[in-house]
Amino acid sequence: MNKASGGTNCEVTNALRKYSDMVRRICFMYLHNQEDVEDVFQEVFLKLLQANFTFENDEHEKAWLCRITINKCKDLCKSYWYRNVESIKDMELVYKDEMESEVMHAVLSLPSKYKDVIYLFYYEDYTANEIAKLLNQKINTVYSNLHRARNLLKHKLGGSEYEYIF
Repeated sequence: MNKASGGTNCEVTNALRKYSDMVRRICFMYLHNQEDVEDVFQEVFLKLLQANFTFENDEHEKAWLCRITINKCKDLCKSYWYRNVESIKDMELVYKDEMESEVMHAVLSLPSKYKDVIYLFYYEDYTANEIAKLLNQKINTVYSNLHRARNLLKHKLGGSEYEYIF
């Protein structure tokens, strides 16, 4: 199913319906602030509206949106404004149970290189090979980062109780 973005509102509307939750979750993973999440969210879908190329399929579109979202979040985190201004109000994550909340807070506390692979692997169901392509890394680097991230999470979460998750 080929589709071109480049200015068609219908295709952007479809992408919003399919991927808006994913884009917001990725943004929150980096930014932890509702206002910044909304700013980056708008920038990502504006970039999609302005894109002038054809996606091969839905997975290509999803991967492109993930990559653009991660890049926009990293750009904002590197900006002078973001590093030197404190947030007025932080967004609170709502989870079904306490363990899910504790796990997500531990994931959010990881360094970026570990947080990215854990999120894409466990929350977006990408394979290690797909993550390597998405993050422009070698497959072995992705496996190493997944292994290290799992160990860090087990240590942060106290070990055996969370063994089945990772």
